[in-house]
Amino acid sequence: MALASLLILLTTAGYAVLCAVKPFAPCRKCSGTGVRTRRRTVTLCRRCHGHRSRLRIGRRLLNNSRSIHAAGTRPQTIDRKAAPWQ
Repeated sequence: MALASLLILLTTAGYAVLCAVKPFAPCRKCSGTGVRTRRRTVTLCRRCHGHRSRLRIGRRLLNNSRSIHAAGTRPQTIDRKAAPWQ
């Protein structure tokens, strides 16, 4: 049981490091080419919009949690009229 928990923890930590170091991965829909071929027509990939890469799910979760935290915290303001002991 402890070995399984350690394995899950190491896998999660490894994925977190991967998302921090390399946030973009090749698009799975177009295999990183940026274009799709359908019935002799070549069009831009709808998933990656021709950029050939996509943002990883872990990085998307990290960016979302950072924006929620930034929106929910109050900025530290210094009131110069208040007494210094307050």
